[in-house]
Formats: sequence, structure tokens, C-alpha cells
Amino acid sequence: MPKFFEPSMSRVSRRRFMQTTLAAATLATGLGACARRSTDTVRLGWGLGGLPQLAKERGEFAKLLAKDNIKVEWVGPFPNHAPSLQAVTGNSADFGFGGSTTPALAAMIAGSPLVFTQFCVVDPRTTAVIAKDGSGIDRVEDLVGKTVAVNRSGLGEFLLLAALEKHHVDRHAVNIVYLNPPDAAPAFGQGKIDAWSMWSPGVDIARDQYKAHNVFLEGRDLDFQIDFNSYVTRRQFAEDNAALVKAVNAAYAAEAQWASEHPQETEAIAQQKGGYSIEVRDTLAAMKRTYTMHGVDDAAFLKSFQTAADWLSARNVLPQKITVTDYLAKT
Repeated sequence: MPKFFEPSMSRVSRRRFMQTTLAAATLATGLGACARRSTDTVRLGWGLGGLPQLAKERGEFAKLLAKDNIKVEWVGPFPNHAPSLQAVTGNSADFGFGGSTTPALAAMIAGSPLVFTQFCVVDPRTTAVIAKDGSGIDRVEDLVGKTVAVNRSGLGEFLLLAALEKHHVDRHAVNIVYLNPPDAAPAFGQGKIDAWSMWSPGVDIARDQYKAHNVFLEGRDLDFQIDFNSYVTRRQFAEDNAALVKAVNAAYAAEAQWASEHPQETEAIAQQKGGYSIEVRDTLAAMKRTYTMHGVDDAAFLKSFQTAADWLSARNVLPQKITVTDYLAKT
């Protein structure tokens, strides 16, 4: 190489070396920030049915997180999402139990410092408005003048409103009462309410125990999805424990894949712990439900989620509009 090229090449080499070194340092800093966590223990909410209960009972979830030196503690069971959200907000749990996005959005609007970490879509959608056989309530129009129980700002309420809207029934023509599942189930059985809007497995148990039938079934009668399963944590927890949140997300994704591939085993575990009949178990197993996870960076999913949130706020299920992307954990 000619001598007169050496100084120039030397300057270029030094410049590239400095750029490479700076880039490496920046990457290392970023990775360090991502890897930072303030705890080695994660407290996870759970309830009857759903992925958290399955993860708790199978034990593979905890083993997977143990590889990252993360210890799992299970908090619950929670009857529905509202008390699960309260536990996370009050710092007695770090993650909610994978419940409905609607009460989570309502809590965020009210000022709870929560963010979504991941979402799950379960198919087929089995939430239903049910009534007892022989009650004379066989169509949505038959709910006029009747008392229907729902959970406030939750899956039950939105499904009932969607059913009434689709069948052009004024919501004020129906007596809507707000009851959480532990109170609604006996009220339905004792005839204190005429119908109940509820999700699986509660709705399936009620149909079996109380000889009830579907008046409106989400997967069959609703053409779009307005509510999704969601996992939430505190915003500060997500910021302080980015790597831990990522590990929990991955562990739930692995659990979702196993559940989708093993419907019989999944429903057997749920039935054993839920204490309901084999007939209900077999009905759910025959559905071969699948669990599809969506991350907070899934643009297509977030678009659908925003549409759902707008639908809910327009119908006063949510008290005001909300931009869902303002409430996502940073990945």
C-alpha cells in the first residue's frame, strides 16, 4: 500500500474504532437497563379457570422462570378481575390474573397506576347471557322487564349491552343489577334474578346446575370482539423490572401454547380445582379452546383493542374515552 494512504486510513480506522466502541457501550447500557430488576420474586394473581390457574397447577411456569432466578408466588384465588386489579394497585400482587380488559380500562381511567403487559384471545368465545329453562326467556327481546345480573364495567355488562343493541332493545327496558360472580350465581339459582351474563366456566356451571340455556352467546351471536383477556402490573414495577416482565410474558406464552395443544388435560386440571361436574368439563374440552397471546407491540391487535375501547366508552360502559397505547408496559 502506498505510504501516502496510511495517515488517512489510520484516521478512518480510529474513527470507526471509536464509533464501534461507542455503539457497543450504548448497546451495553441499553441491555443493562433492560436487564435491571428490583426483585427476584414475582407475585401473580390467579382465579378459577384461565391460564394463571393452569400455570399454578402444572408447575412448569415456575420452573421456566426459575431458570432466570425468578421465584413465583401465587396470590388468590380472585373471583373476578376487579379485586385482582385492586391487589395489584395496592401492591399485594405484581400481576393481575389475566382478566377482562374492560374493568382494567375502567381502573386506569379512575387513576390506578396500571399498565398492560400482554393480552390473550381465547377462541371460541363462550361468554353468554343465560336464563333458566322454562322461564319464558328464549330471545333477547324476552329480557324486557326482566332483571339481569352483570359485573360492573366488565365482560358481563358489555355483552348484555351488545345483545340489547343488536336486537334493538332499549337498555332502560331491562333491569340491570351489578353483582360479582360469587353473589350472582346463588341469586340466579334461587330465582332472585331472571338472567345472568357471565363467562366460562361460571356460565357453563350455571347452565348445568340450574338447567339453563343460552339467550345470547358471544362467539355465535356477536360479530366482533370487544373485550380481551389481559395481564396488568403497576407502571413503576414494569419500569423497574423490564426483564422480569419480559420473562413472565414468555412464560405465559409457553403456557398458552401448551393449553392450546392439550385441551383435554387443560380442562381436566380446571375441573379438578374448580369442583364442577365432569359433564361441564367434557363440554369445555370438546370446544378445543385455543389461547393466542398478543404483545404490547402488536399494532394490529392494538388497533382492534382501541376500537373496542371506543365502543365501550360510546355506550357508557367506560366513563370516558381512553387511548389504550398510553397504558402499555414498555418492552
